[in-house]
Amino acid sequence: MSVENDIEDKPQPLVEHLIELRKRLVWSLAAFFAGFLLCFAFARDLFNILVLPYKWAVVWSGLDPDKMQLIYTAPQEFFFTQIKISLFGGLLLAFPIIAFQVYSFVAPGLYRNERSAFLPFLVASPILFIAGGAIVYFFLIPVVMMFFLGMQQAPEGGEVAISLLPKVSEYLSLIMSLVLAFGLVFQLPVVTTLLSRAGLVSAAWLAKQRKFAIVIAFIIAAVLTPPDPLSQLGLALPTVILYEVAIYAAKLVERRRKEEGDDAEETASPEDEV
Repeated sequence: MSVENDIEDKPQPLVEHLIELRKRLVWSLAAFFAGFLLCFAFARDLFNILVLPYKWAVVWSGLDPDKMQLIYTAPQEFFFTQIKISLFGGLLLAFPIIAFQVYSFVAPGLYRNERSAFLPFLVASPILFIAGGAIVYFFLIPVVMMFFLGMQQAPEGGEVAISLLPKVSEYLSLIMSLVLAFGLVFQLPVVTTLLSRAGLVSAAWLAKQRKFAIVIAFIIAAVLTPPDPLSQLGLALPTVILYEVAIYAAKLVERRRKEEGDDAEETASPEDEV
């Protein structure tokens, strides 16, 4: 196969590359802005959806869900909380378009086999991010909030009442930080598979670094999550599991590369060998 068949696009001047880059940036920013406006129009509804895990925790703790409340202590706090929700939601909604624009910009410089290898990761990446966010929403946040609710103190026996009254901004920061942390950690198989395809890492090397990876996973969990053991374990343990998945994915890549190499040797003609 010749180079002309591998690369369809001809080299372009720097000015044309810059024009193309500007076009992709404009489309990406337009998608983000449209997503931001859409989320801002429903910011209050979106926040009520994000509060549902807290409500589940209240029910699981045997408390009255009608008495649960979140507060804000500054006049502008809830407004800026809605802005943060809109920025976060706009980025999530625009991510497929942004990823497509990035791919469209770099695709002309890739070989055909590189393009076909790159496309599945554009699909797998958002799916894994959503999977990480789903774990946070349906499991981790209710468990963490139930743990915090269990620290409340009733005014009995002369003891002062201690009640949990979360601020809207702090609750949003908690759930956003956990969703981002889990979403990024769930990209580990994608990143390691890409590195393996590029020949930068191997399954044997990843397996050899397993003990260091476990330590780093717990350190990252301690930095990215709130200072409670449940959320830290909730991030560290999936990270370790995903690391094992990454090792297996690297093995699959190496096996496929070996099979392709064997097929190429079998189909090579004597003239090609000479």
